[in-house]
Amino acid sequence: MDGPEFRDRGSRHSRPATALRIVRNLAAAAVIAGGAFLTAGLVYGDPRFTGLFEVTRGTGNTAGHNAENNAGHNSGSDVHAQPQAGQASGQPAVPAGGDRTDTPPPGLEEQDQPLGLPRKPEAASTSYKFLATNDDGTPVGYSPCRPLHYVINAALAPQGAERLVEDSIRTISEATGITFINDGPTSEAPSPTRAPYQKDRYGDRWAPLLIAWTTPEQAPQLKGPVIGTGGSTHFSFGDGPKSFVTGSLELDAPQIADDLDRAEGAAYATAVILHELGHVMGLEHVDDPAQLMYPEIGAPDGLADGDLNGLYELGHAQCRKDL
Repeated sequence: MDGPEFRDRGSRHSRPATALRIVRNLAAAAVIAGGAFLTAGLVYGDPRFTGLFEVTRGTGNTAGHNAENNAGHNSGSDVHAQPQAGQASGQPAVPAGGDRTDTPPPGLEEQDQPLGLPRKPEAASTSYKFLATNDDGTPVGYSPCRPLHYVINAALAPQGAERLVEDSIRTISEATGITFINDGPTSEAPSPTRAPYQKDRYGDRWAPLLIAWTTPEQAPQLKGPVIGTGGSTHFSFGDGPKSFVTGSLELDAPQIADDLDRAEGAAYATAVILHELGHVMGLEHVDDPAQLMYPEIGAPDGLADGDLNGLYELGHAQCRKDL
């Protein structure tokens, strides 16, 4: 694709309107609304464009910036933004109504070799899909040669939820080989227009992955049956290879707090977190009901063979000293 690349966000993890709890052996299951949630472009010294999309469940309304209406966007395909006006040749792109888009110095903490190795799945499986791929067919992922920092806005976190997040991150780290570093708490609130580079808040680096326990009032994308969203921003130079540089994961604290009071509620909450982290790392929904990335969760059995094989492939993304 020519021009700047975009934010890929997995479909929202949601519940049927008739069932407000996820309980094993009940007919109600968590339903993950189809379609991508958010797309945002970045430019590094490129006179092209920046765009923002929000595809809400069944509406396709845009949020904030002028953008192409993209309701009904097919899973796993790229989204093309309409160019913003007023870009001068040789100048970085400026988001509509926003400040100049900037990027941090390249290569921070990047090493010559991956920091860890993904655990090879015990069984082979092709039941996985990727949210984005490069022109050569390789999946877009995070560089395995640098740590992925994350922060947690836990102001509204249910009691015991911190352990669920840490356990889920440990599971994803083992599956991908990506080294995660907890940078501690943050007061940053979730936003559909979150900047991937926030120098005043996080210094001269890409913003860390934001994990936010929140509410539909703070994060409107969680309204209705939606219980969580997750996704990452990928960056490239022109039509070069893409890599994820940051992301965010939003969890509906009141809904999950209710679930934690139920039998096996912690297991279901963990399944939700793992599913959304799967989107953050680059996995798309699949048609195989045995996989955690299937759009419905029955029993909270964790990552299945297809999920693990997909995460294993994402753990072999290229290193990026240029980002």
